[in-house]
Amino acid sequence: MALPMKDQAKYWGIATAVFLVVLWALGDVILPFVLGGAIAYCLDPIADRLEEWGLSRAIAVAVITVVALLIFVVLVLLIIPTLVTQGSALVAAAPEYLKQLRDWLIERFPELMVEDSAIRVQLNNIAASLQSRGGELLSTVLSSFSGVLNVVVLFLIVPVVAVYLLVDWDNMTAKIDALLPRDHAPVIRELASQMDATLASFIRGQGTVCLILGVFYATALMIAGLNFGIVIGAIAGLVTFIPYVGAIVGGALAVGVAIFQTWTGSAADLANGVEGAVVGVNWFYVIGIYLIFQAGQFVEGNILTPKLVGTSVGLHPVWLLLALSVFGALFGFVGLLVAVPLAAMIGVLVRFAIGQYQQSTLYKGQAGKDPDA
Repeated sequence: MALPMKDQAKYWGIATAVFLVVLWALGDVILPFVLGGAIAYCLDPIADRLEEWGLSRAIAVAVITVVALLIFVVLVLLIIPTLVTQGSALVAAAPEYLKQLRDWLIERFPELMVEDSAIRVQLNNIAASLQSRGGELLSTVLSSFSGVLNVVVLFLIVPVVAVYLLVDWDNMTAKIDALLPRDHAPVIRELASQMDATLASFIRGQGTVCLILGVFYATALMIAGLNFGIVIGAIAGLVTFIPYVGAIVGGALAVGVAIFQTWTGSAADLANGVEGAVVGVNWFYVIGIYLIFQAGQFVEGNILTPKLVGTSVGLHPVWLLLALSVFGALFGFVGLLVAVPLAAMIGVLVRFAIGQYQQSTLYKGQAGKDPDA
């Protein structure tokens, strides 16, 4: 005999509350296991494909592990130090860029840039803050990141957890399926399938899009000779999961740096009557930098997103940002990691609840009730 709906809701509610409490209380402890599980989930389709090609599960996981180690070594030796160096240089150069902007505004709009004007005061304050605190802020971010992903977690626990979970992934899912309540197993399987499709589209698909665009932007900007091009491309790729934001943020940074990089002369020289003084920008170069991001947007919208993500991800950008903000505030770094999966699960459950509601008498009323029922 099945439990009454009231009792089922009570037990599932208690289970959800216990899960959230454990997540809040043991956030730092379970962090490596969350990371390992996320890595195993993302790599499981690759292991399945290698099995289809005739490899055993153990050999498939071994191949994936070797390739992952090689990629990790390249990141540590080549890419990460470059990103840190260029990021520090960009923060250090920001005050000088603001000074050039202030001089240009003084030359172009002298009536708005008088000594005590609000715009001039704010630009001076921002420049002073960046100069005094920019390096400190970057060091704090890097030290905090290092504190969260400490050496033990990064080099030992996470890879071990990921490998074990990847080897046993199919067995674990089969055992979990065997533990489902028999009365609700078909519905739970259907909901789990929808959640998996959403996560696969977003995490695997959108993650691949972010990686491809980040590499494209960084490579193109580096070839174009833009200062800090690699770090700007990495930033643009990282936030590409929010539609248009990656191109807008990265494009604004790149175009701004291109303008200041090709800036010639100064407003002070013009004001002092220096012979031959001229203030100018290589607009052809700036337009070329802008076209790099336009090309990235075209490739993303017409090739990458339709092929890798699909049209029905089911995670609205506003819902995603809300989930990241709420779970990050409640559970810290672990909350950020689980925000996307939980947002996908909650979204699927909400859509299921809405469908059930629209089939109920509460929605249809007596007019929608079958008289023979």
